[in-house]
Amino acid sequence: MTDLLAIPEARRTAIAELRSALRPGMTVALSTHINADGDGCGSQTALARLLAQMDVKAFIVNPTPWPELFRWMLGDDVEDRTAKGAAALKGIDRLIVLDISDIGRLGVLADAVRALPQDALVIDHHLPGKEPPGKTMLSDTKACATAELVFDFARECGLEITTAIAQSLYTSLVTDTGGFRFGNTSPRCLSVAAELLAHGVNPETMYARIYGSVPLGRLFLLRDALDTLEVDLPAEMAWVTVPAGALERHQVSSEDLDGVAEYPRSIAGVSLALLFRDLGHNKVKVSFRSIAGVNVNALAKVFGGGGHARASGALIEGTIDEVKTRVLSEARRLRAAGALAD
Repeated sequence: MTDLLAIPEARRTAIAELRSALRPGMTVALSTHINADGDGCGSQTALARLLAQMDVKAFIVNPTPWPELFRWMLGDDVEDRTAKGAAALKGIDRLIVLDISDIGRLGVLADAVRALPQDALVIDHHLPGKEPPGKTMLSDTKACATAELVFDFARECGLEITTAIAQSLYTSLVTDTGGFRFGNTSPRCLSVAAELLAHGVNPETMYARIYGSVPLGRLFLLRDALDTLEVDLPAEMAWVTVPAGALERHQVSSEDLDGVAEYPRSIAGVSLALLFRDLGHNKVKVSFRSIAGVNVNALAKVFGGGGHARASGALIEGTIDEVKTRVLSEARRLRAAGALAD
C-alpha cells in the first residue's frame, strides 16, 4: 500500500537546505502576500511555532494588516509586527516568505526585501513568478497548499505538531482547497488533513471559525456583487464587479470577498469566471477562476499576475471599465486561439 504521507525526495532535499540556513538564536521574519488568505496566515502561524521549537525567534510582518477572520491563529505566542512596516525587517537574520512565487506580491515590503543582505527563504506551492523572492526554496506545485510543505518541514525536522499548529495547517488546507472541493484536493492532501485531526483538530469547530461566523456586511457585499453579474455563455464566461468604496460602505475587508468568484464559476456552461474589484486610484484587482480544462494562470500572466491554473489574480492599472474591456477581450481572444487549454 502506498504511504501517502511519505515525503517526496525533492522536498526532503529542499527541507534540508532550508533547515541548514536556520540556526538556534536567530531572529527570523515571516511574510506572505498582500491581503493574506487562510493558507498564508495558517502557514505563517504554524511555522512561527515550529521555529520556536528550534530556538529560532520568529515574528510576522506582512504588507497588509492581519485579517480579522484569522486573528485567533496568532494566540498569545505569535507576534505580528506588520504595523511597523519595512522597519520591522531591520536587524533580522533572515526572512522567510510563504505562499508567494513573485516578490511583487509583497507589495509595500518588496523594495525592502530586495535590499536585504541575504535572499529570502521561500516556502510556496505556486507556479514560478517573474522575480522569485529567493533562491533557497521549498516549492512544489503539486502541494495542495503551502501548509502541506510546512507540514512536511515539521515531520522531516522531527518537530512536534501541537494542536495550535495543527489548527493553523488545517485552516490552510480547507481554505485553499475550497473545503476539499477543488482539483488540488489530492489523496495526500486528505491524508495530511486526517493526520491533523489526529493532532487535536475539531472539524466542526474549525468550520464555525472559518465559515460559520461572517459579518452581516459580508452578505450585503455578496448581494451587491451578484447584482452586477454578467454572463457570456457563447464564450463560457461570467463576471461580477465590486465598485470602489464597497468594502468601506459595508464595513468589511478584502477577506470578505473570498468565495465571491465561485458564484459566477458555478453557473452551468461557464468555465471561466472573473471578479473585478475597483481599488480606486486607477487600479483594479482581477480574480480569475476556472474549471478543469481552462488555465487562467496563462490569462493572468498577460496582465502581470499569476497563481494557479484554476485560480489566479492580477493588479491592473486603468479605470474599471477600461480594465474590464481589456481583460474580457483578451480572455475571448485566448479562448478562441486555444491558448487557455490545459
